[in-house]
Amino acid sequence: MSFLNTFNENVRKYPDKVALEFIDPPLQRVTYAELDELVNHTEGYLQGLGLQPADRVALQLSKCLEFILLHLAAIRLGCIILPLNLAYPPDELKYFLEDSGAKLFFALESSKEKIQSILPKLPDLQKCVFINPAEPDEFQLLITDYQLHSGFDTSLKEHSGLLNHQSPISNPSDTAIIIYTSGTTGRPKGAEITHGNLKSNLDALHTAWGWRPDDILLHVLPIFHVHGLFVALHGALNAGATTLLMREFDARKTLQTLVDRRCTVFMAVPTIHNRLLDVPDAKNFDLSHLRLITSGSDRLPDEVFTGFQQTFGHTLLERYGMTETGMNCSNPLHGERRIGSVGMPLPGVEVRIVNSETEEILLDGEIGDVQLRGPNVFKGYWRQPDKTSASFSADGWFKTGDLGFREKDGYITLCGRSKDLIISGGLNIYPPEVERVLMEHPAVNACAVIGCLDKEWGEKVTAVVVLNQDESVSGEELIRFCRERLAAYKSPKSIVFRNDLPRNAMGKIQKAELRKEVC
Repeated sequence: MSFLNTFNENVRKYPDKVALEFIDPPLQRVTYAELDELVNHTEGYLQGLGLQPADRVALQLSKCLEFILLHLAAIRLGCIILPLNLAYPPDELKYFLEDSGAKLFFALESSKEKIQSILPKLPDLQKCVFINPAEPDEFQLLITDYQLHSGFDTSLKEHSGLLNHQSPISNPSDTAIIIYTSGTTGRPKGAEITHGNLKSNLDALHTAWGWRPDDILLHVLPIFHVHGLFVALHGALNAGATTLLMREFDARKTLQTLVDRRCTVFMAVPTIHNRLLDVPDAKNFDLSHLRLITSGSDRLPDEVFTGFQQTFGHTLLERYGMTETGMNCSNPLHGERRIGSVGMPLPGVEVRIVNSETEEILLDGEIGDVQLRGPNVFKGYWRQPDKTSASFSADGWFKTGDLGFREKDGYITLCGRSKDLIISGGLNIYPPEVERVLMEHPAVNACAVIGCLDKEWGEKVTAVVVLNQDESVSGEELIRFCRERLAAYKSPKSIVFRNDLPRNAMGKIQKAELRKEVC
């Protein structure tokens, strides 16, 4: 069973409804029926290139219709998609293509000069196609005219019924997508996401978030990532909803679009939510018609949570997910959305908190390793059985690498990554606790707390701080500020000032990079 079965049903039920609309140039709008037709043509084009089930197809494209068509068509064919960040330099790109054994690679025309030198070094790669999303007619001409390239006869496929929603649907345990993790402990690992993983997670979120066919989603996220691809785009297509896509995020335009287009659903990361709050006249935008605004991919700062309530009258719904599992927990659609908490496990997902050494299940309120079990949990790491095995407990629970605790009523609160835990003088220090205090200081715009090696204490608490514009404060003053609110051993021993913090494409602070630079 594939999530595309539901998409196919929506094509039949809502053929004339707008499925996708790109709201900045090049402007594009396609109905469900038109999208289905374009996916069918793309599917035939891929078959004409010799693509077979389980072949890997790599996409390093901008947020564009071409990406979506290639993605859906390859999934229909039972192939494996490899979404790649545009920021990857040639050396990293070569690793991903080589490791995955990608057979086809679709890249931007503008990247041709930069990446062409690596292509002859990839023995499994049979073809690289360069695409220019600024000229969408070129791609549509390519896929509708593929008979000239391959001799593939669409009329035969149409008559046989294969073109009409009956393309090969893979087994739920078959891999649908490989997404590479950040690789903070070595070379990035390719997480194999199955058709069953995608479908189970969509079903759980459909129930938890009350997706409806009349929903209008404003999509401002990248689409090479779990959040933007699986949760937002797949979620809307699965519901038969309309998705408005913004190619490049702009805070004021986002607020204006939410108002003008009467959007009902908006998904973003804390960085984006914070930028919306920074729009000078943000309070003048009436967002009362939105029924759901979610936040994920990084911890939601308390000040953004409360700022949204004060500015827009909305309580952000924070949830918890990761590459290997999709979504795990969510604050409720109807009920208390608790500040600092990621809510309760989604339907079908089990969460337990265990001692990191003994794997003994801990009592409510005790901080330990977060482990997961459920149909959303990935198949394993591509061609890395040892690392796959090491990522699961003896009784089959996935080790997330996150630290957290369960409250008595079932809400889960995360305390950071286990690798980010600071042990100073034998005492555990959880960076989010220190970061929350630092963010209370009026001069602090952003911060990250890390542990640096120290001869006496093992590790010392170090805070990397970005100040608000036109604000000044000394490191000594910030340390005193923390010591008034925290135990001395938790307070920073040193403060490093920066103009900005290294972040990934989803806005998450890259602490591994900071440790390399600062410690």
